[in-house]
Amino acid sequence: MQRVLKRFGLAIAAPLIGALLVCTPGYAQAPTVPGATRTVNLTIEQRHVIRELVKELKVEAGKDDLKVAAGDEIPGKVSLQPVPPLIGQKVPSIKSHRLYVTQSRILIVDPQDQKVVEVIE
Repeated sequence: MQRVLKRFGLAIAAPLIGALLVCTPGYAQAPTVPGATRTVNLTIEQRHVIRELVKELKVEAGKDDLKVAAGDEIPGKVSLQPVPPLIGQKVPSIKSHRLYVTQSRILIVDPQDQKVVEVIE
């Protein structure tokens, strides 16, 4: 009887533990569906820090005012900048990304596929 109860308990507990791991930050994985948009999921505070540091560091604005959204590919003619080290320190999740700054927006671009992962207005 105890064996049956143990197996029954494991049968119930295993899916619950799996669900907890999937929902726990740090265990979530980026979607692997072809064409899926990856994002960096910035907090409001991180967005504010990036915006203020771009102003403070006087990151050069690009000539084109691109009208793109997250998931859009950046045109090949656009020159992207590396994330300044201070911004990379404050927001490590974008350290390996590239930036394109306009007069009103900051585009964070994944360098692997040249797609916008975040737009800060």
